[in-house]
Parts: sequence; structure tokens; C-alpha cells
Amino acid sequence: MLLLVRHGETDWNAEGKLQGHTDRPLNDYGRRQAQVLGDRLAAEQVDALYASDLSRARETAEILGEKLGLAVDVDPDLREKNWGSWEGLTSDERLHVAYEGETTEAHRERTLRAVERIVERHPGGRVVVVTHGGSLRRLQAAVSGVAAPVIENCAVWAVAHEDGRFRSID
Repeated sequence: MLLLVRHGETDWNAEGKLQGHTDRPLNDYGRRQAQVLGDRLAAEQVDALYASDLSRARETAEILGEKLGLAVDVDPDLREKNWGSWEGLTSDERLHVAYEGETTEAHRERTLRAVERIVERHPGGRVVVVTHGGSLRRLQAAVSGVAAPVIENCAVWAVAHEDGRFRSID
């Protein structure tokens, strides 16, 4: 089973700015969110812990790892979509800028490759994967055909992998 987690809050999350590949750190509230999630997950049996290489996801995973007694395996394919020309902009600002960045399809394929590799490395295992809101939405769409419009920071989505297919648990 995979426990897919969105990283804790950053200042750009709070300001409504797209982050993409821009490497923004957690803010103090994001660190507290990760601590609370770590306390909640500490009662779970977890076999491995993975994260995107961007600092907001990696730091969230490191906080969880302290609670779970696990080191973090970093996988750049878990990164958020590369929003290119839109990174650092709010939704109003994006109205005036042409989009040049990664396609949604390329982002979905990259993210799926990463979680498939993780499942192959840990057959039957329980693994926490810390990634990004857009990456989680791509996975939700691939698994269930529908993606949540907003995924809260430090939210968890449980997914099983059976017979070569992913299935949402919650």
C-alpha cells in the first residue's frame, strides 16, 4: 500500500503562487503540519519512505522519517509539474502570461513511473511517498479518472497496488 502525502505548506502556497520546480522551503506552519502528520503516522507500520527531491517535499519526509525511524529515499520523478513561465505567479498574474512548461501528460507519465518503481521495490509493503499537489492529482486521475480540485498540505491518500493496477483505498 502507498500512503501518498502532499508536502507541508510553503509561503508560496499561502500566497497562491504556483511553485512547480521552483525549490521553495516549508514555512513554520508547514513544519508543524508535518510534525502532526508524523505523530499520526508513528502508530502505523511503514516499510519505506520516499520523497520528491524538492526541499518542501524532502523536508516534510525528513520530519516524518524522524517519527517513523526511516531514512528518506529521494526520487526526482516525484517532482511537481514544471510550470515554466507560470512559476511564482498567482492565478490572476497567469492570465497575462503565455504558458511554456511541462505538459500534463508528461507530468502524469513521470509521476506514474516513479510510483510504479516504488511498488516494484516494496511488493506488499506499506510505503509513504511525499510529493506535490499536482503530482497527486495526476495520480488520482490515472487511478480513478477524477482528480480532487484541491489537495490540502499534508493530506494523505491511500492507494493499493493489486494485479498490476492501482486502486484508491479512501
